[in-house]
Amino acid sequence: MKIAEKKARKRESIILTALQLFSTKGFHKTTIPDIADKLHMSVGNLYNYFSSKDMLAKEIIKFTSEVLGNEIKTVNMMDISSEEKIRKIVEIYFGMASEKPEMIEYFLRVYLSHREVFADGCEGMTCVSGFITEIMIFFDDGVSKEELRDQDFFSAFGLFMGYLGGMVFLKGEEILPRELDEYVDDISRNIYYALKA
Repeated sequence: MKIAEKKARKRESIILTALQLFSTKGFHKTTIPDIADKLHMSVGNLYNYFSSKDMLAKEIIKFTSEVLGNEIKTVNMMDISSEEKIRKIVEIYFGMASEKPEMIEYFLRVYLSHREVFADGCEGMTCVSGFITEIMIFFDDGVSKEELRDQDFFSAFGLFMGYLGGMVFLKGEEILPRELDEYVDDISRNIYYALKA
């Protein structure tokens, strides 16, 4: 294994470990020594990869955005209707919330709750551009096919993410009586009817 490849793998393992700790313990309660200890590495070595906890936090949101964005990119490339794409995106989001809850938890409980950490270097939606770009492509495609109503992106995005984030939040708070995947049909239908042309 080449040195660059080994370093990239180590960097990703730091991101994944910090993601887990930030999502479960909380951003402010997790320290760099906590992350280093979990990885069995020295604090000094960890600082060779990330110069600060805030820098690491920004890299994590970029990482999670790219992971989710790549999943949605696969859907965008499919030759299916906007209604079917909505269902697949809902399945992906709910699936990730069930299988990799730390990724969605991080977005909801760290990124949205600690905006001061992301103020410098993550202005606007810079750090979530991987995900946002693919959602924009989805909307543009749906509008061009005249399957979705042409409207302000943020109105459509807010509606879509409000449904998804709201359901995941309710699941996290243990309020939902059923598993997330049992809501895919209803939520997909609601989103489609709210956005269709």
